Amino acid sequence: MRVSVIATVKNEGEALRRLLDSLVDQTVTPDEVVICDGGSTDETLEILREYQRWLPLKIVLAPGSNISQGRNRAIETATGEIIAATDAGVLLSPVWLEELIRPIQTNEATVVSGWFEPDPYTDFEVAMAATVLPEREDINPQTFLPSSRSVAFCKTAWEAVGGYPEWLDYSEDLVFDMALKEDVGNFAFAPGAVAYFRPRGSLRSFGKQYYNYARGDGKANLWPKRHAIRYATYLIALPLLLREIWRGKLVGWLGLLVGVIAYSRRPAVRLWNQTYGWRPPTRARAFALIPIIRFVGDVAKMLGYPVGVLWRVRNREQIAS
Repeated sequence: MRVSVIATVKNEGEALRRLLDSLVDQTVTPDEVVICDGGSTDETLEILREYQRWLPLKIVLAPGSNISQGRNRAIETATGEIIAATDAGVLLSPVWLEELIRPIQTNEATVVSGWFEPDPYTDFEVAMAATVLPEREDINPQTFLPSSRSVAFCKTAWEAVGGYPEWLDYSEDLVFDMALKEDVGNFAFAPGAVAYFRPRGSLRSFGKQYYNYARGDGKANLWPKRHAIRYATYLIALPLLLREIWRGKLVGWLGLLVGVIAYSRRPAVRLWNQTYGWRPPTRARAFALIPIIRFVGDVAKMLGYPVGVLWRVRNREQIAS
């Protein structure tokens, strides 16, 4: 079975070399690499053409396309029966492709979930990764929905579900995963197929990212109960605790303390394991960032979700088509 690696890019510039170099270094060489460019105005296309010397690389031009459209154009162009999807800016482990496609090649699965790991450059990014990214023991492989930075599937499965939802610009890979799961059942899990990526390096970029994610959730009607719980926590439970604190009641402080501990416990455990040997002041600052990062992410989600819901109400016909 032929194997095609696909990705979509736009204005990635020099950051694209990480992905391309790691594809060159794979223990199993793909039959082709198909990358769709969404209209880059920087040196992205020149870098892609440069790597055609070392990779069986096809470049698809689709100016103005979103991520879903770019992935679909790349898969349409691909000639492989197996599609391995990834993203620009990531660094793939040398055995990424070998591990990712093995369950399909041995007829154990139609879809395979890969894994991802943070590749932080700064202390802040270490705290960010520990706060927002799960570790392997945190997920159930049977229910895990993979990011399209590390996933493989048969092209026939992609065709059966109609491809990535082109009306959706964020959370599109989750909607695609759900459609695949409904069609083929549980995915295989390949923990050795690791894509490394850099976490957000500032609260501002993180907030923008989570705003967009939540807007995508609202557009796709994803996780309404989770979002409802978040609104109830911040708009009902937290004001009640603050009222008790204002009144000088100990129960308010205890409730707030318990909430912060519960809110931060699992990220704190991850950060503790990841910062062994750090100097105490630096480590303390990293731990102090956990509730701040979570708060910023939650506020961004609460702002983005209703925007997505409003879009969904106004574009029902587009979604249905």
